[in-house]
Formats: sequence, structure tokens, C-alpha cells
Amino acid sequence: MSTQHIRDLVIVGGGPAGLSASLYAARALLDTVTLEQEAVGGQAILTSEIDNYPGLPHTDGFSLSDAMKGQAEEFGADIRMEDVRSIERDDTTGIFTVATSSGSYASKAVILAGGASPREAGFEGEREFRGHGVSYCATCDGMFYRGKQVFVVGGGNSACEEALFLSKFASKVTLLVRKDHLRATALVAREVSQNPKLEVRFNTSLVSVTGGTLLSGVTLRDNLSGRETTEKYDEGSFGVFVFVGRVPGSSLVEGLAELDPRGYVVTDDHMATRTPGLYAAGDVRRTPLRQVITAASDGAVAATSVATFLGQPLEG
Repeated sequence: MSTQHIRDLVIVGGGPAGLSASLYAARALLDTVTLEQEAVGGQAILTSEIDNYPGLPHTDGFSLSDAMKGQAEEFGADIRMEDVRSIERDDTTGIFTVATSSGSYASKAVILAGGASPREAGFEGEREFRGHGVSYCATCDGMFYRGKQVFVVGGGNSACEEALFLSKFASKVTLLVRKDHLRATALVAREVSQNPKLEVRFNTSLVSVTGGTLLSGVTLRDNLSGRETTEKYDEGSFGVFVFVGRVPGSSLVEGLAELDPRGYVVTDDHMATRTPGLYAAGDVRRTPLRQVITAASDGAVAATSVATFLGQPLEG
């Protein structure tokens, strides 16, 4: 790679937002490269069931992401697996330098579509047993708990949906909700209440997990009384799944974009940040809804905005 070649656009992130932006940028004949550090599709590929994407009922995250990637590449999108380390902008020329683990790219515009990663719950032993009984992906690890018991930490849509998915494998799923109610939609909450394998413990927090190589105990706190109780199990006979929100991948644009108190990138309706030429799309930006469809929409808007910014409006 040579920084002497100045591209029109670098897209950082290959999830639904990045793939959608790649498609629209390719159709506009923009000189674009899309960089993804882990897996094309981002967090979406970990979703086992997607029933609310219009026109594609009963699909899954991997299939949908693979179709998006194929469609973008059909129009000439250049998608590469690289770990982005930094994003800088020359205030004199307005050119961005996107440094990766293997070199750098220069571009006239950047779309940050880095998404968000799972947030830790903060209980003792969480990091120690990550990957050894503590998981953040039901699709990835659910099969390892066939016939076993699992605890799910969280009370929102993600926690409830993943608990329902885990009930297909586990003998029992205990949902630990620190408040006195679920924050899930009425439909999802009803499915939880009607599932015979699911138990919901309200006003309950997970304090700690213990074990040897794998988990063998959990300590729970009653948030009303403050009382803590410890439950012991055979080592490796249960697991803990954490779904308590996400952390936006916005650190790359600190100083270039305004971030809200939770770290999400603040944009206008055109996905533009306060820095000319810098845009954000998908779960990394401040938005009232984080779904595959909204991320894809953001990507389309961002790429359209970049084309206009560069004086090359998109065709229909």
C-alpha cells in the first residue's frame, strides 16, 4: 500500500452499515476500500434468527451478511481484512490517513462503521472465565450447553431473545434481571413468560462466579434486601451468558467527532460528524434504534452523503 494514492473513501467496518455503504459507494464508482478486522458481517453474523428484516423472513445473521457482501462485491466493492489502528486528518489538505496493522490508506472521506462490542456486566470473575464458562454469544457457544443449565444476565431485548435461543439447548435458563421488570418488547416478554424452560429472577444481580478450569459456582444478590446467596454446581455443568448492552467502537475518532456521554458518535441526518469528510453509520453512532435494517439504512445515507461531498451524486 502507498499513501501516495489518495482514494475517495475508506469505510472502516464490514458489518451491515459498512457493507451497505460499500454497495452504494461502488454504484457511485467511488474509489473505495472497506476494512474489517474480524469477520465480514460484524456482530450481525452472531444472530441466529432474524425475523424483522423486510422481505427476508426467517433468515439468520450470517446468511444475510453473506448476501450483502456478495451483492456489494458484484458491483465492484473492495473489501479487505485489516485491523485499523488510527484515523487522522490533515487540516491543511483535508486528507485522511487510515493506519492499519499492515500499512496505511489516504482518502478524501471516511465512514466509521465499526459497530459496538459486548459490554461487560462487571461481576467478579467475569474476565477470568471469559471463554471458560462466561460467554457473550449464544449462537457461538449455545451448543456447548446442551442439557446443562445457563444463567443469562440482562433484561432487554437481546438478553431475552438470546435466552429463548439458549432454551433450545439448555435444560434450564435462568434470566437474571437487576430491575423489577423486563425492558424487552411486549412480544418478546410474552415469549419469555410462556417458555417452560425459562425462569426470570427479578431484582437480582450476579455478584461473582468461581471455579477451577470451568465454572462451579455463582453468587447472586437480592437487590431489594441486599442478601447474597451462593449456588454450587459440578464444574462445567453450567454457563453464564452476558447481554447488558454494547460499547461503541468510537475510540478511533476521538478528537475528530463529537461523542455522547456513552461514547456514541454524534452525527446529523446525513451521517456527517463535525469534521468535514468524516461520517459514521450503524451501531457506532447515536441512534434511537440499533437493528440490521437501521445500520444498512445508515450506510446508504452515509455513502450518498460522501458522494455528494465529493461532487459525485449517486445514481438511482
